[in-house]
Amino acid sequence: MKHLIRRVRADEWRQVRDLRLAALQDPAAPIAFLETYEDASTRPDTFWQERAANAAQGDAVAQFVAEAPDGSWDGTVSVLVEGRGSESAFSDPAVMDQTHVVGVFVRPEARGAGLADALFRVGLAWSSAVEEPRVQRVRLFVHERNARAQGLYRKLGFERTGVTVPMAGDRSDEREIEMAVQR
Repeated sequence: MKHLIRRVRADEWRQVRDLRLAALQDPAAPIAFLETYEDASTRPDTFWQERAANAAQGDAVAQFVAEAPDGSWDGTVSVLVEGRGSESAFSDPAVMDQTHVVGVFVRPEARGAGLADALFRVGLAWSSAVEEPRVQRVRLFVHERNARAQGLYRKLGFERTGVTVPMAGDRSDEREIEMAVQR
């Protein structure tokens, strides 16, 4: 693998935006992301600037990218810190100090080259390095019909926790499955 896996920088907000918009156009996007291309594409530049700055410098979130030798970005993963009792967009308040993996995407033409594994390794290492709160587990949610993603997450050591939540919005009859790996 010739990609560099690294944290985004605040001044890379345009690349953050462009990769997110590409992810939202992927055929799996309706079951992989809780946002639509239409909504994301109308967000102002200030939204993307703030998102990139927080993911680059903050202690509460980190975004990692797979940068190709030519400088293009072929994948990403973000990790959110959730302290015990903190609110979560996906479920009830966190029952323990944990991180939450979101926004997993690898461009179709770059899949099968180990980028997802490499992105997760860096995200898990970052989670282990979080000092406050001390992370007890890393979790994620995956759509019940997203078998490809579930297979990847199992390969990376994630296991189903038994927690499921309804999909947001008008798709509340569909479920998201929580998977986690203990630290």
